[in-house]
Order: sequence, then structure tokens, then C-alpha cells
Amino acid sequence: MRKLIPFLAMSFFLHGCTHPAQYVRPQLPVPSAWPESSAAQAGVQGAPAATDLKWQEFFTDQRLQSVIELALDNNRDLRIATLNIERVQALYRIQRAEQYPTIVASASANAYRVPENLSSSDHPETVAEYTVGLGFTSWELDLFGRIRSLKSSALEQYLASEQARSAAQISLIAAVANSYLALAADREDLRLAQETFDAQQKTYELILRTRQVGIASDLDVRQSQSQVEAARVDIARYSGQLALDENALNLLVGAPIAAGLLADDLGRVAALKDVSPGLPSDLLLRRPDILAAEHQLKAANADIGAARAAFFPRISLTAAAGIVSSDLTRLFIPAAGTWNFAPQVALPIFDSGARQANFKVAEVNRDMVIAEYEKSIQLAFREVSDSLSLRATLVAQQDAQQSLVNALEEAYRLSEARYRGGIDSYLSVLVAQRSFYVAQQQLVGVRLARLSNLVTLYKVLGGGA
Repeated sequence: MRKLIPFLAMSFFLHGCTHPAQYVRPQLPVPSAWPESSAAQAGVQGAPAATDLKWQEFFTDQRLQSVIELALDNNRDLRIATLNIERVQALYRIQRAEQYPTIVASASANAYRVPENLSSSDHPETVAEYTVGLGFTSWELDLFGRIRSLKSSALEQYLASEQARSAAQISLIAAVANSYLALAADREDLRLAQETFDAQQKTYELILRTRQVGIASDLDVRQSQSQVEAARVDIARYSGQLALDENALNLLVGAPIAAGLLADDLGRVAALKDVSPGLPSDLLLRRPDILAAEHQLKAANADIGAARAAFFPRISLTAAAGIVSSDLTRLFIPAAGTWNFAPQVALPIFDSGARQANFKVAEVNRDMVIAEYEKSIQLAFREVSDSLSLRATLVAQQDAQQSLVNALEEAYRLSEARYRGGIDSYLSVLVAQRSFYVAQQQLVGVRLARLSNLVTLYKVLGGGA
């Protein structure tokens, strides 16, 4: 034991000369402000940040909230992400346990016969040995931080899995909301097509009767019939799209959705709250996917520390204490006590460059993860910039489209009155009617695009907790 003390002292001295791999966050590879930020942020003064807004506060429609909650309980992708957290957490506990010795209690009995020709008493005899002990084997003294670095790496992997689940939850919420809105928009389009078909069918029947009395022409009949068939085509198309929308939403939710939870049109979906984009430096470092990438970077940095520690000696201890006796009745007397202490030092001398190669691999892995981290930030910056650029233009586009619908509705009413008064041909009615119908469809599309943009903006800004 006295001979071991100088060596341990030298080891602690060497330990003082080593340093774990220090983590330094890379600089943000994006501008410090959003493009055209003043125009993009117009009209959102005082709005909360997305990361400060829970999804129940952003999606205020109660039916949509119920559908999202159903998805959070039943979606299989989110369930896999949750189970992955449990798996990585268990791996972290395994790695953390390596810091401490594993204490083992043991008891054994050994009996053997000594033949006469080998016995010291010239008679055969039976020898018995009973042992009870408590100890540990090969416990590594982590003087150079190898185990601590591996534990830190496992911890960062665990934290990354938690952030990955949060990112998966945000994506799921946004996907459910967008599918829900798309279904509502297609239902509104189907209702619009059905109403147009009913109106045009009545007009067609009226023109057909007037043709029979010689007032309308065959051209008027065929033109009116063409509008009826066009509306019939739209009804079939939107009916098929509704089936696809419902299948997509059911897959995301992972469970059947009650019919009462679905909206018949976009107008019946409660308004979504607006959010403030804030600054890139504040926002992008709070997005779960970027936080997950940073935890992966910290894990790769800790792996460098573990690879560096491999250049130093590994010291492990084996120790045990117990009692030994040849007679079971004398096993627990003071004189039966025994112990053993076996330190071991392993210092690699020559390994054909394996340790240096492992260290290089750890450094390259770290550099690759840095590139992935920077890429995730750049992608997030683009997603937010695109959503902000669309927000203001979609509001203006919706207002202009609504004005266009109002104007075309009045034009359709006037053209129909002029036709009934015998001033214009039925062609002018068809043109006005078709333009009005198309404008209504486009208005539904613009309203859907605006709502989807708000959902996407909330997602890319890191909301959804």
C-alpha cells in the first residue's frame, strides 16, 4: 500500500494537468435581424412571442383543441419519440453508474478429499473451506475524466431526445391544425359547389322551359347546361378530396374523430392569435430542434474528452473483506477475518495509433455535428423569414379578394337582371356567374393560406409547448 501512494500522487498530479473538452457555442450563421423586419412585424406590436404561448392559447377553437389533444394521446410517431426518451434516460443511468463501485456480497463453500499418499498425516482426509465476503472488482478511478465525459455525453443525448420529442410535438400540432383547416376549406368549397350547382340547375330548367315556348335559343340551353355539368364536376372533385383530407387527419390523430369535432367551413373556426417574431438570436436558440442539435453538439464535445483521457493511465481497484474458516461453526469468530486489495494500473505504450485515430474520429464527429447545428439554424431562419414575408401579403391579398368577390357578386346580379329584361344575351350571365364562382373559390383558398401561414409561423417560431 505504501508503494502505491507515490503512484497515486503522481496520477493526481497528471490529472491536474488535464482539462476536459470545453464547450463553446458556435456563432449564429445568420443575420441578426429578419429580412424586411419592419414590414413583416407591422400590426403585431405587443403580440406575445410564440415560445411564451401555449398551443391551447394559440388555437382558441375548442373543437380543434379536442382534435389536437386526441392526436397528442394517440399519434404513433409522438409515442415513439416519448419511448425514445425513456430508452436514452435508461442508457444515461447505466453510464452514470460507472462512476461508482458495484458492491457484491458472496458466500461459498468448498470441500475436497486429500488422498493418503498426499496427506501430511498419512491418512486420507477431507478439507472444507467456508467463505463469506463483501467487495468490489475492477472499479475504475476516474482521475482523468473518461467516465465523467462519457456520462456527460449520455446526459446530453438524453436532453437531446427530450427536445426532439418537443419538436415532434410542435410538428404534430401544426400538421393536425393544417389538416383540420384544409378539411374545413374543402368542405366549404364543396358546399359552394353544391349551392352553385343547385342555382345553375334551376336556371337551366327555367331556360329549358323558355326554349320550349320559343323564347330562349338552343345556345342558351347548351351554355346553361355546361355550367351545370361544370359544377357537377367540382362536386365530385371536392367529394373525393374530402375523403383524402379525412384519411390524412385520421392518420395524424391516430384515432377516429367524432363528426361533431369537424368544422363545416373556415368561417366557423375561431381566430388564431398573432405572434411576434422577436430577434433571431433570441428565438432560434429556443426552438426545440435547434436545442436538440446543440445537445448533440455538447455530447460530441464530451466524446472528445473521453477520447483524450484514453492517453492517460487507467487505474482500477479490486478489494474485498470477509471471513474464512475450515469449520462452519468457527466461521464468525474474530480470528477468521480476511481481506484483499488489488490495485491495477494500465498504461498503453504502443497501440499502432489506435488512440490517436479514436481522438481524431471524435474531433471529426464534433465538426460534423457543428455543421449540422449551423444548418439547422439556417433552415430555421429561412422558415421564419418565408412565413414572415407571406404574412403581410396574405392579409392584403385576402382583403383584395373579398372586395373582388363583392364586386363580382354585384356584376352577376346586374347581368342576370339585364338578361331577364332582354337587354343582354345569356352569355354575359354565364361569364359573370363563372367569374363570381371562381372568385369565391379563390377567396376560400386565400383564407386557408392565411390561416396555414399563421400555424406555420407559430410552429417555426418555436411555439407549441
